[in-house]
Amino acid sequence: MLDQATVRRVLERALSTGADFAEIFAEDRENTNLSYVDKKVDSINQGRVYGLGLRIIRGFEVIYAYTSDLSEKNLLDLATRASQAFDGKAGQKTVEFKAVPEGKLLPIKTQPGSVPLKQKLALLERGYKAALAYDAIISQAKVDYLDHTQHVLIANSEGLWTEDTRTRTRYMVSSVASVNDGMQTGYYGPGAGQGFEFFENHDVEEIAREASRIAKTMAHADYAPAGAMPVIMDNGFGGVLFHEACGHGLEAAFVSKKISVYTDKLGQQVASSLVTAIDDGTIPNGWGTLNIDDEGTPTRRNILIENGVLKSYLVDRLNGKRMGMASTGSSRRESYRYAPTSRMNNTFIDAGSSTREEIIKATPYGLY
Repeated sequence: MLDQATVRRVLERALSTGADFAEIFAEDRENTNLSYVDKKVDSINQGRVYGLGLRIIRGFEVIYAYTSDLSEKNLLDLATRASQAFDGKAGQKTVEFKAVPEGKLLPIKTQPGSVPLKQKLALLERGYKAALAYDAIISQAKVDYLDHTQHVLIANSEGLWTEDTRTRTRYMVSSVASVNDGMQTGYYGPGAGQGFEFFENHDVEEIAREASRIAKTMAHADYAPAGAMPVIMDNGFGGVLFHEACGHGLEAAFVSKKISVYTDKLGQQVASSLVTAIDDGTIPNGWGTLNIDDEGTPTRRNILIENGVLKSYLVDRLNGKRMGMASTGSSRRESYRYAPTSRMNNTFIDAGSSTREEIIKATPYGLY
């Protein structure tokens, strides 16, 4: 993507007015998004995201600049203009890169970009037909497919030089059940850090039937009772609920600004002693798995809450600096146009010692 000599000169230029740290994030990403509805292909979107972001830090001050022109002349000019935001004395700092071993958490058999578009569209039609055929109550269906392959280069003034390729594939079905002038929707959309081999282990007809099953179940279900009561959450949804209700509050982006309910509560009881919550970026081929985060730090298994006690936050470099904590491999960017911040990878509540049947039996009245 870029040679080391060019990147070294750009980083040294970025440090020339007294910055403590400079970092490059270069990205080349190919995306495919397909949609099938009303018995036909509704949309085909294919594109490429290509560019570089430059972050310069002095203390807690941050300058971020980006460009899609990766010529050396333009990059040096970008570094010059960005560094001028700092008023330090001109100086010369040298950067020497150290080799970083490549990770192997996302092995890919078949890159999606090598698969003909016609083959991907055939998967959409199969899923659409299966969703509608599930039951006469299913009146509508929509099927979406996405894949992307992202190659990144991350280098910084501390000598980090690392590259990674991330591939994701996902298949999503929404079914609508109509009964008594009312409609309910069912959705199922598994995805993984895999290539097109994803479909060796995921049957698109089964995915479609599951979405339709959910829609039919919802259409015939009674209204949920009101009031405060125990709720038993099945696998999957419990992780989603924890992610949204608690996970974001554990991100250093909020904790460092003291706007999280978990601020200054490390070592304290924050949940039931039955709860152990984990964020793990190392699950092989997981949807949220990364060999390295978007600052080049290897991902890891972070125990956030253990037996109800708060053990860790999700920490990126800058917010960790504010908090006096090291990165937990939890940094992510929307694209090269954005500076990184702390975010989750694969978040879930760990298994306890009780079976589903035991939990239900021990709950005289509640919601499942």
